Amino acid sequence: MIVEDDRFLSFLMKARLEKEGFTVIQVFDGEEAINALRQERPSLVILDLIMPKVTGFEVLKMISITPQLAGLPVVIVSNLAQDSDIEKARAFGAKEYFVKVRVSIDDLVGKIKALVIP
Repeated sequence: MIVEDDRFLSFLMKARLEKEGFTVIQVFDGEEAINALRQERPSLVILDLIMPKVTGFEVLKMISITPQLAGLPVVIVSNLAQDSDIEKARAFGAKEYFVKVRVSIDDLVGKIKALVIP
C-alpha cells in the first residue's frame, strides 16, 4: 500500500512496483489510509508523513497499537529529514526511513523486496 498525497510520486512508485510484480493499493491521505487498513492487510506500507487530514505519524501510531496490524512493515518516504522525526517514526515501528530528495527508486524497491520477500 502506498500512502502518498503527491499523486505524481505515488503513481511513479506504483508503476515501478507493479513492474517488479507487486500488487499496489494507493491512497492519498492519512484518513484514506486508516480506512483502507481496516479493510485490507497489505504486505507492506510505504508512508509519507506530511499529509492532509491525518498525518503519517498518526497512521503509523494507529498501525503500532492495532493488534491485527502490529508488525506490518512500514517504510517511510518523507521530506522530513530531522533526526527527531526519524527517531519518532522508528519508535512507532517504521522499518526504514527514506528522505525523498535523497532516495532513488532502485533503493526503495530493493528495501521493499528485502522486507516482503523472505
